Amino acid sequence: MSTAVEFRGITKSYAQVPVLQDVNLTIETGTFTVIYGVPACGKSVLVRLLTGLEHPDSGQIFLRGQDVGAVEPGARNIGYVPQMFALYPHYRVYDNIAYPLSLMKVPKEEIDATVHEVAKQIKIDHLLEKYPDQLSGGEKQRVALARGVVKHTDVYALDDPLVGLDFKLREQLFDDLRDMQESLQATFVYTTSDPLETLALADHVAILDGGRIAETGPIEEVYRTPRHVRSMELLGFPASNLLSGHLAMRDDRLWCQAHVFDFPVQPVHTDFAPAEPTEAAVVIRPQAIVLDTAPDSGMLQCQAHVVLRDDLGGEWVLYLDVEGTSLVTVVPHAHDQTVSQDVLTIGVYPSDMAVFAPDTGEHIGYGAA
Repeated sequence: MSTAVEFRGITKSYAQVPVLQDVNLTIETGTFTVIYGVPACGKSVLVRLLTGLEHPDSGQIFLRGQDVGAVEPGARNIGYVPQMFALYPHYRVYDNIAYPLSLMKVPKEEIDATVHEVAKQIKIDHLLEKYPDQLSGGEKQRVALARGVVKHTDVYALDDPLVGLDFKLREQLFDDLRDMQESLQATFVYTTSDPLETLALADHVAILDGGRIAETGPIEEVYRTPRHVRSMELLGFPASNLLSGHLAMRDDRLWCQAHVFDFPVQPVHTDFAPAEPTEAAVVIRPQAIVLDTAPDSGMLQCQAHVVLRDDLGGEWVLYLDVEGTSLVTVVPHAHDQTVSQDVLTIGVYPSDMAVFAPDTGEHIGYGAA
């Protein structure tokens, strides 16, 4: 697969405060790549550098194999949806969407067909004759999204375009965006701080943490078998459980003790065998903790006190206390009777416990039977 976008050694600071630090990222052609991270981690800056609206302090940006450091924004041929959108108040919605095509001298018949097609796809075709001051905040956001993707190109940069919309509408637009990207056969570079949005949209993800790329790869791979502890902490909802632990060799096998859990570890590198006990970070996704378990020799089990129940509609989020340590789990509503209890038996399989080095964040291994 060819490369659509490449960042090489990108750094960027504002008032001597580093925002991006040695960012190296390759985005393959035709992928829906989500740049994911907490707010203010540098995602929007990276997109603005790609579009040419800002320039890096150092490093290179390649677009379709060409170094675009000296290429003006308009000549980069990127469809762009900024986070802070601005609509022309004296233009109808139709004209706002059509504006990029008008600049390109596209024939009126083609403009009309394209505007109506995109507006229908984003569910704003009933707004085409209205003006921005007649729109809600969410409607304005959708118009900005339509204007950004109406331009026929092969690379689109979308900077958190659904941030102003309610969850129900965002959820509806997930499928529309995926369908749009596939029908255009284009590369989408998309930023968000929402883990659910990332999991719903991305086929590839780049996790930006503290101005650096923590990990990048296919979304399934990064979610299920992350190589870095920050990937597992950040990507998922609710946030993963993090326990401090210790690793030691026992009878020629690597073991981990993390709070009430004691389990063998299958290391990624088979020669990993610390001579002395060493610290470890153990991460458990909330979905891996199960309730009301029958005795199971393959499962690590313990008692937990329910501190708080949070009803999310189709499932419960339970905040638990296990001998002074907090854990979070997610439980379907089918377990309503169990959830009502104040003390529960919980269990987790060692294979669902990921072990990382606390100093570097690198993956050491998973629990083993």
